[in-house]
Amino acid sequence: MGTLGNVLWVVLGGGLVLFLGYLIAGAVLALTIVGFPFAVAIWRVGLYALLPFNRRVVDRQNSLGSGCLGACFNLLWLFLFGWGIAVAHLGSALVCAVTIIGIPFAVAHVKLAVLALWPFGKEIV
Repeated sequence: MGTLGNVLWVVLGGGLVLFLGYLIAGAVLALTIVGFPFAVAIWRVGLYALLPFNRRVVDRQNSLGSGCLGACFNLLWLFLFGWGIAVAHLGSALVCAVTIIGIPFAVAHVKLAVLALWPFGKEIV
């Protein structure tokens, strides 16, 4: 369901709207020096939200966001932004799962919800 899924996701599943929302939110966070690491994380989530099919999230080993600093950023992210974004994606997943055609989109929203909870130290491949 790779390319066809991505095209349908962008056109029907709101992928472009999600991407633009993440892009704007990241730009607002990037306006401050303190928010720049969060902007990079949300842009990563946004790129995954644009084309989620045939991609997966893996842990990055031995990088800046995977150690103690990444865990602190993840906790801060979780309490400030992550839970709200994850709840929104889970709500969208429930709406998509109502029809058989929407089930792949629901699975994509659940993957995005998990990534939105803990984005630091992750890589999309």
